[in-house]
Amino acid sequence: MPFEETTDGTREETAAPAATGERADLLETLAKHRHFLRFTTRDLTDEQAGLRPTASELCIGGLIKHVTAVERSWAEFIVDGPSAMGDFTAMTEADWARREAEFRMLPGDTLAGVLADYAETARRTDELIAALPDLGAAHPLPKAPWFEADARWSARRVLMHVIAETAQHAGHADIIRESLDGAKSMG
Repeated sequence: MPFEETTDGTREETAAPAATGERADLLETLAKHRHFLRFTTRDLTDEQAGLRPTASELCIGGLIKHVTAVERSWAEFIVDGPSAMGDFTAMTEADWARREAEFRMLPGDTLAGVLADYAETARRTDELIAALPDLGAAHPLPKAPWFEADARWSARRVLMHVIAETAQHAGHADIIRESLDGAKSMG
């Protein structure tokens, strides 16, 4: 939430500005894909959210954890640049293991907790995008073998990437859900 300094020097929480124009369009598209991803969890138990009924290692709860982590890290990138994500070329085996854990329901994870974390991350992203002075502001991408060297992404490009990632994983979750019990998001 944004803060405003009051006349007595204290800080008071203020409402985020409403998104309009391009921002509203982008956030509405992201909200639609978030809905489809969350919809795959309807009536599932914690155990079902962690099942892997396809040839893939993916599970619905793990997909939501992953999308949450991706959205959170890209929002941090918009604010802080590549330092928010670190250097992927210097990651250790333990770092990679932590990233892989994003795709699984771990002991202690609950579907309700995963969904609450996703909702909070979505709220923060929406507030950031609505309040951002310039969607064209760009940062160099972090070092990673999958990014072009010296490439820069604007906040707009980051948001489009988050939309694409969310849509892709909503499709994965739909296939997993249909494999679990025949339920579909559409059709």
